[in-house]
Amino acid sequence: MLDLHVQPGASRTGVAGLHGERLKLRIAARAVDGAANAALVEFLAAHFGVAKREITLLAGAQARAKCVSVSGSQREPGTLLAEAAPQRRKRIDSG
Repeated sequence: MLDLHVQPGASRTGVAGLHGERLKLRIAARAVDGAANAALVEFLAAHFGVAKREITLLAGAQARAKCVSVSGSQREPGTLLAEAAPQRRKRIDSG
């Protein structure tokens, strides 16, 4: 189970780090007609190497704070946070 803070309407989709106790994800899709939730499911399915039907939004369908379940993945949830570190280094090195 993942506790997420999702920022819809971002310039690009990706992991942004931590937001309190939750993992912060930026989603490029806007929060209109479920587009951001659909993009979140697609992003998580791609990251964990599972079908979209294996991602279940348990809570927070209309909120930034979300609880998501991932079934059938061989990857650990912590791999999402590890993905954020190289992105930050690239921005620091290029800035």
